[in-house]
Amino acid sequence: MPGTDDPEVRDLLAALERHRGFLTFTTLRLTDDEARLTPTASELHIGGLVKHVTATERGWVAFMTGSDMGAAAGDWWAGHHMGAEETLEGLLDDYARCAEETEAAVIALDSLDSATPLPEAPWFEPGTTWTARRVLLHILAETAQHSGHADIIRETIDGQKTMG
Repeated sequence: MPGTDDPEVRDLLAALERHRGFLTFTTLRLTDDEARLTPTASELHIGGLVKHVTATERGWVAFMTGSDMGAAAGDWWAGHHMGAEETLEGLLDDYARCAEETEAAVIALDSLDSATPLPEAPWFEPGTTWTARRVLLHILAETAQHSGHADIIRETIDGQKTMG
């Protein structure tokens, strides 16, 4: 990746870029209506997954850089669903901007060892801190997991597969 000589940073950003590519591949040639389809037992749909992954990534990058994570919190339904006024193209453009913002933030870090205390929440052990490295691994895992969800949904819609 340009801008950094740290091989670990380059590797993490490259892995994240690869999994973002898997997620965005599931959107190829979908209409907005198709991006809202929920053809599986899940309430998830492809447009909503793109929207959710974007907000989640932004929230964790804000946490990692010492900004307010609050922007990622909110209404679960709205955060996981493509609104009637939203377009898949708009969501993908926002996701691309998010990727650029993340890369710039990671490259600007002094160290992947920088640690920040996690916010108080029932799902976090009190007093736990995460390093920037752990945050990036979490974003990568979240992206990969939801890419798989999107792939199953897309295959159910029209048979397209990301791999295979």
